[in-house]
Amino acid sequence: MPQVKRLLVPTDFSATSSIAFDYALDMAAAAGASIHLLHVIDDGTFTAVFPDAVFVELPGVLERVTADARDRLDQTAQACAAVNVAATTRVLIGSAAACITAEAGAAGSDLIVMGTHGRGGFAHLMLGSVAERVLRTAPCPVLTVRDSSRAADAIAAEAVRKRQVDAA
Repeated sequence: MPQVKRLLVPTDFSATSSIAFDYALDMAAAAGASIHLLHVIDDGTFTAVFPDAVFVELPGVLERVTADARDRLDQTAQACAAVNVAATTRVLIGSAAACITAEAGAAGSDLIVMGTHGRGGFAHLMLGSVAERVLRTAPCPVLTVRDSSRAADAIAAEAVRKRQVDAA
């Protein structure tokens, strides 16, 4: 079985991404691996309002969104430092799936650990699935984590609690 030394953990700062991060942190701590945290700001967010592709950026909006993402990634990286897991962070602007797969290749990631919102039916048809596109195009294995009440989630929550007790 190949050793996992570099985990890419893309996050949209949702509850599902937080659960995926908890899984990745447990894996990294157990394997002596590092974590690369990634947030992608969808470039379509700023142009979707204008169907004719007229782009008018409000002064400083992109800079503020990027700074906020960096701050949130830095806070997440502190959880890694608390359990002696090396972490790096990066914020990119573009299509989420394309940026995630490109970053996995560029960073030499052994595994991508990411949340999936589990949309189905019409919502999936209209919104697509970043996780599905990453699964199809990633240069390495992908572990997807759903936000659901399952035994695995309880185990992950217990692992987080144990880390917090051990750190105290």
